[in-house]
Amino acid sequence: MSTRSRSGGGGFVGAVRADIQRLHGAWMEIVFPRQRGRGHSVMGKWQPESLPQKVAYHGWSALGIVGLLFLYPLTVLGLATRYYAAKLDSTRTRLGIVGVTGIALLGWGLLTIAWGAMSYMEQVDIPLEAVLAVAAASGVATVATALAATATKVGGRGTTVVFAYPFAMTALFLPPVVAALVTPSLHPYVLDPSYEFAAWALDNVLVVGGLNEFLRSNFTLEGAAYAGMWLGLSFPLGWFFGVVVALANLVRPSQ
Repeated sequence: MSTRSRSGGGGFVGAVRADIQRLHGAWMEIVFPRQRGRGHSVMGKWQPESLPQKVAYHGWSALGIVGLLFLYPLTVLGLATRYYAAKLDSTRTRLGIVGVTGIALLGWGLLTIAWGAMSYMEQVDIPLEAVLAVAAASGVATVATALAATATKVGGRGTTVVFAYPFAMTALFLPPVVAALVTPSLHPYVLDPSYEFAAWALDNVLVVGGLNEFLRSNFTLEGAAYAGMWLGLSFPLGWFFGVVVALANLVRPSQ
Protein backbone atom coordinates (compact mmCIF):
# COMPACT_ATOMS: atom_id res chain seq x y z
CA MET A 1 0.00 0.00 0.00
CA SER A 2 1.42 3.38 -0.93
CA THR A 3 2.34 6.10 1.52
CA ARG A 4 -0.22 8.36 -0.13
CA SER A 5 -3.12 6.06 0.66
CA ARG A 6 -1.94 5.35 4.20
CA SER A 7 -1.76 9.04 5.06
CA GLY A 8 -5.34 9.59 3.97
CA GLY A 9 -4.63 11.36 0.66
CA GLY A 10 -2.07 13.82 -0.57
CA GLY A 11 -1.91 17.57 -0.40
CA PHE A 12 -2.64 19.94 2.43
CA VAL A 13 -5.79 18.21 3.70
CA GLY A 14 -4.07 14.83 3.80
CA ALA A 15 -1.09 16.27 5.69
CA VAL A 16 -3.36 17.91 8.28
CA ARG A 17 -5.33 14.68 8.69
CA ALA A 18 -2.14 12.69 9.21
CA ASP A 19 -0.85 15.22 11.76
CA ILE A 20 -4.10 15.11 13.74
CA GLN A 21 -4.12 11.31 13.70
CA ARG A 22 -0.56 11.21 15.10
CA LEU A 23 -1.39 13.74 17.82
CA HIS A 24 -4.58 11.93 18.78
CA GLY A 25 -2.78 8.59 18.78
CA ALA A 26 -0.09 9.98 21.07
CA TRP A 27 -2.82 11.30 23.38
CA MET A 28 -4.55 7.91 23.49
CA GLU A 29 -1.27 6.13 24.29
CA ILE A 30 -0.97 8.10 27.52
CA VAL A 31 -3.66 5.81 28.97
CA PHE A 32 -4.20 2.97 26.49
CA PRO A 33 -1.58 0.71 24.81
CA ARG A 34 -0.84 0.37 21.09
CA GLN A 35 -2.65 3.41 19.70
CA ARG A 36 -0.27 5.55 17.64
CA GLY A 37 0.45 4.28 14.14
CA ARG A 38 -0.77 0.75 14.82
CA GLY A 39 -3.18 0.47 11.89
CA HIS A 40 -0.72 -1.55 9.77
CA SER A 41 1.20 -3.20 12.61
CA VAL A 42 1.27 -6.96 13.14
CA MET A 43 0.08 -6.41 16.72
CA GLY A 44 -2.73 -4.16 15.59
CA LYS A 45 -4.41 -1.36 17.48
CA TRP A 46 -5.71 -2.12 20.96
CA GLN A 47 -9.51 -1.96 21.23
CA PRO A 48 -11.68 -1.82 24.37
CA GLU A 49 -13.77 -4.88 25.13
CA SER A 50 -15.76 -4.37 28.33
CA LEU A 51 -18.31 -1.60 28.84
CA PRO A 52 -16.16 0.31 31.39
CA GLN A 53 -13.23 0.12 28.98
CA LYS A 54 -15.38 1.46 26.13
CA VAL A 55 -16.70 4.34 28.24
CA ALA A 56 -13.20 5.29 29.39
CA TYR A 57 -11.73 4.84 25.91
CA HIS A 58 -14.28 6.98 24.07
CA GLY A 59 -14.39 9.57 26.84
CA TRP A 60 -10.59 9.95 26.73
CA SER A 61 -10.76 10.10 22.93
CA ALA A 62 -13.38 12.89 23.00
CA LEU A 63 -11.28 14.85 25.48
CA GLY A 64 -8.30 14.50 23.14
CA ILE A 65 -10.30 15.80 20.19
CA VAL A 66 -11.19 18.93 22.18
CA GLY A 67 -7.54 19.35 23.11
CA LEU A 68 -6.51 19.15 19.46
CA LEU A 69 -8.34 22.42 18.81
CA PHE A 70 -5.65 24.02 20.98
CA LEU A 71 -2.69 21.75 20.22
CA TYR A 72 -2.73 21.68 16.44
CA PRO A 73 -2.22 25.45 15.94
CA LEU A 74 0.73 25.14 18.34
CA THR A 75 2.03 22.27 16.20
CA VAL A 76 1.93 24.48 13.11
CA LEU A 77 3.79 27.20 15.03
CA GLY A 78 6.31 24.58 16.14
CA LEU A 79 6.89 23.43 12.57
CA ALA A 80 7.58 27.01 11.46
CA THR A 81 9.88 27.62 14.46
CA ARG A 82 11.73 24.36 13.81
CA TYR A 83 12.31 25.32 10.17
CA TYR A 84 13.99 28.62 11.02
CA ALA A 85 15.79 27.15 14.03
CA ALA A 86 17.20 24.42 11.76
CA LYS A 87 18.54 27.09 9.41
CA LEU A 88 20.29 28.83 12.30
CA ASP A 89 21.56 25.53 13.71
CA SER A 90 22.96 24.60 10.30
CA THR A 91 24.91 27.86 10.28
CA ARG A 92 26.11 27.21 13.82
CA THR A 93 27.25 23.71 12.86
CA ARG A 94 29.28 25.00 9.93
CA LEU A 95 30.86 27.88 11.84
CA GLY A 96 31.14 26.42 15.33
CA ILE A 97 30.60 28.26 18.60
CA VAL A 98 33.66 30.47 18.13
CA GLY A 99 32.59 31.34 14.60
CA VAL A 100 29.03 32.26 15.56
CA THR A 101 30.25 34.33 18.51
CA GLY A 102 32.86 35.98 16.31
CA ILE A 103 30.28 36.95 13.69
CA ALA A 104 27.97 38.41 16.34
CA LEU A 105 30.89 40.32 17.86
CA LEU A 106 32.08 41.50 14.44
CA GLY A 107 28.64 42.63 13.31
CA TRP A 108 27.77 44.53 16.47
CA GLY A 109 31.33 45.80 16.80
CA LEU A 110 31.31 47.24 13.28
CA LEU A 111 27.98 48.90 13.98
CA THR A 112 29.37 50.43 17.17
CA ILE A 113 32.48 51.68 15.37
CA ALA A 114 30.35 53.09 12.55
CA TRP A 115 28.16 54.99 14.97
CA GLY A 116 31.22 56.24 16.83
CA ALA A 117 32.82 57.46 13.61
CA MET A 118 29.62 59.15 12.50
CA SER A 119 29.37 60.97 15.83
CA TYR A 120 32.59 62.81 15.01
CA MET A 121 31.44 63.85 11.57
CA GLU A 122 30.15 67.37 11.27
CA GLN A 123 27.41 66.31 8.88
CA VAL A 124 25.80 63.88 11.35
CA ASP A 125 24.91 64.78 14.90
CA ILE A 126 24.84 61.52 16.87
CA PRO A 127 25.18 61.93 20.64
CA LEU A 128 27.81 59.93 22.47
CA GLU A 129 25.12 58.22 24.55
CA ALA A 130 23.73 56.64 21.38
CA VAL A 131 27.14 55.15 20.59
CA LEU A 132 27.40 53.82 24.14
CA ALA A 133 23.92 52.34 23.76
CA VAL A 134 24.93 50.40 20.67
CA ALA A 135 28.11 49.22 22.40
CA ALA A 136 26.17 48.00 25.44
CA ALA A 137 23.60 46.28 23.24
CA SER A 138 26.36 44.59 21.24
CA GLY A 139 27.85 43.11 24.40
CA VAL A 140 24.50 41.72 25.52
CA ALA A 141 23.73 40.27 22.10
CA THR A 142 27.16 38.68 21.73
CA VAL A 143 27.13 37.00 25.14
CA ALA A 144 23.56 35.70 24.66
CA THR A 145 24.40 34.38 21.19
CA ALA A 146 27.46 32.56 22.53
CA LEU A 147 25.44 30.98 25.34
CA ALA A 148 22.70 29.85 22.95
CA ALA A 149 25.23 28.32 20.56
CA THR A 150 27.04 26.56 23.42
CA ALA A 151 23.82 25.10 24.84
CA THR A 152 22.86 23.77 21.40
CA LYS A 153 26.30 22.26 20.83
CA VAL A 154 27.05 20.55 24.12
CA GLY A 155 23.58 19.35 25.12
CA GLY A 156 20.80 17.20 23.76
CA ARG A 157 17.24 18.17 22.93
CA GLY A 158 16.39 18.86 26.57
CA THR A 159 19.32 21.24 27.01
CA THR A 160 18.36 22.98 23.78
CA VAL A 161 14.82 23.57 25.03
CA VAL A 162 15.83 24.61 28.56
CA PHE A 163 18.79 26.86 27.69
CA ALA A 164 19.36 27.48 23.96
CA TYR A 165 15.91 28.87 23.13
CA PRO A 166 15.79 31.24 26.15
CA PHE A 167 19.28 32.58 25.41
CA ALA A 168 18.26 33.11 21.79
CA MET A 169 15.25 35.11 23.01
CA THR A 170 17.60 37.08 25.27
CA ALA A 171 19.78 37.96 22.28
CA LEU A 172 16.64 39.23 20.55
CA PHE A 173 15.01 41.17 23.41
CA LEU A 174 17.76 42.68 25.55
CA PRO A 175 19.84 44.71 23.05
CA PRO A 176 17.10 47.26 22.21
CA VAL A 177 16.17 47.55 25.91
CA VAL A 178 19.81 48.14 26.92
CA ALA A 179 20.14 50.70 24.14
CA ALA A 180 16.99 52.51 25.26
CA LEU A 181 18.17 52.67 28.89
CA VAL A 182 21.07 54.93 27.91
CA THR A 183 19.33 56.75 25.06
CA PRO A 184 16.36 58.89 26.16
CA SER A 185 15.27 59.42 22.57
CA LEU A 186 14.49 55.68 22.35
CA HIS A 187 12.25 55.65 25.42
CA PRO A 188 8.97 56.24 23.53
CA TYR A 189 9.75 53.33 21.20
CA VAL A 190 11.07 50.75 23.70
CA LEU A 191 10.52 51.61 27.36
CA ASP A 192 7.05 53.17 27.11
CA PRO A 193 5.57 50.15 25.27
CA SER A 194 7.36 47.91 27.77
CA TYR A 195 5.68 49.76 30.65
CA GLU A 196 2.27 49.44 28.98
CA PHE A 197 2.85 45.74 28.40
CA ALA A 198 3.86 45.24 32.04
CA ALA A 199 0.73 47.06 33.25
CA TRP A 200 -1.47 44.92 30.99
CA ALA A 201 0.21 41.70 32.18
CA LEU A 202 -0.24 42.67 35.84
CA ASP A 203 -3.92 43.46 35.34
CA ASN A 204 -4.83 40.52 33.10
CA VAL A 205 -2.30 37.68 33.40
CA LEU A 206 -0.51 37.83 36.75
CA VAL A 207 -3.65 38.14 38.86
CA VAL A 208 -3.50 34.52 40.02
CA GLY A 209 -2.64 34.22 43.70
CA GLY A 210 -2.18 37.98 44.08
CA LEU A 211 1.12 37.87 42.17
CA ASN A 212 0.42 41.25 40.61
CA GLU A 213 0.02 42.90 44.02
CA PHE A 214 3.27 41.33 45.23
CA LEU A 215 5.16 42.62 42.19
CA ARG A 216 3.69 46.11 42.49
CA SER A 217 4.54 46.26 46.20
CA ASN A 218 8.13 45.06 45.89
CA PHE A 219 9.37 46.24 42.48
CA THR A 220 9.41 49.47 40.52
CA LEU A 221 9.67 49.35 36.75
CA GLU A 222 12.46 51.83 36.10
CA GLY A 223 16.08 51.72 35.00
CA ALA A 224 17.62 48.28 34.97
CA ALA A 225 14.27 46.74 35.95
CA TYR A 226 13.26 46.98 32.27
CA ALA A 227 16.18 44.76 31.32
CA GLY A 228 15.30 42.40 34.17
CA MET A 229 11.70 42.21 32.96
CA TRP A 230 12.64 41.26 29.42
CA LEU A 231 15.32 38.87 30.66
CA GLY A 232 12.63 37.19 32.76
CA LEU A 233 10.25 37.05 29.79
CA SER A 234 12.87 35.61 27.47
CA PHE A 235 13.03 32.37 29.44
CA PRO A 236 9.32 31.40 29.46
CA LEU A 237 9.04 32.49 25.83
CA GLY A 238 12.09 30.42 24.95
CA TRP A 239 10.66 27.43 26.78
CA PHE A 240 7.35 27.93 24.97
CA PHE A 241 9.00 27.85 21.55
CA GLY A 242 11.12 24.89 22.62
CA VAL A 243 8.02 22.96 23.69
CA VAL A 244 6.09 23.68 20.49
CA VAL A 245 9.12 22.49 18.48
CA ALA A 246 9.14 19.29 20.57
CA LEU A 247 5.42 18.93 19.77
CA ALA A 248 6.18 19.38 16.07
CA ASN A 249 8.87 16.68 16.33
CA LEU A 250 6.26 14.35 17.82
CA VAL A 251 3.90 14.91 14.91
CA ARG A 252 6.48 15.14 12.13
CA PRO A 253 9.86 13.80 13.25
CA SER A 254 12.71 15.77 11.69
CA GLN A 255 14.88 13.98 9.19
